[in-house]
Amino acid sequence: MTDATAGAVLELRTAHPDDLDELEELEFDSFDGDRFNRRQLRYLLSRARAVTVVLEDAAGTCAPPQRILAYGTLLLRSNSHRARLYSLCVHPAARGSGQGRRLLVELERRALEHGASELVLEVRADNRRALGLYRRMGYRTLHWIDDYYSDGCAAWRMSKPLPAILD
Repeated sequence: MTDATAGAVLELRTAHPDDLDELEELEFDSFDGDRFNRRQLRYLLSRARAVTVVLEDAAGTCAPPQRILAYGTLLLRSNSHRARLYSLCVHPAARGSGQGRRLLVELERRALEHGASELVLEVRADNRRALGLYRRMGYRTLHWIDDYYSDGCAAWRMSKPLPAILD
């Protein structure tokens, strides 16, 4: 664990609209560009066919001042076996502590609960840490997407069959 999460009581829970301020702050602290704005986050929390899970410091003992250290959002479609990992965001101070993996496992579980048998995602081609996590967790690259992000960075589309996590 990193110093930011050492000794902390970290809990996973479903996000709710009251988390909006902290999610917006987490986006700002974690990404230089291609951030969700407040309106987009509000939509994901209240109207979208989506599931957002947060990793919360229940005791308030971690280094970042906010209690939410990470979050992930799944997009779900009716009559589809695919769920999409729309966002996975870990505060920089909590990276390297295994919390991204923990959150991803929970998101995969939630996707299965909603009837998905596959999880797809896009990841920045230059985000080596995220690419490493996804590969270690069994995701495979499907194809390259040129100029995917607003700064011109390409992305990899990746996929994982979910029944494999039940083995």
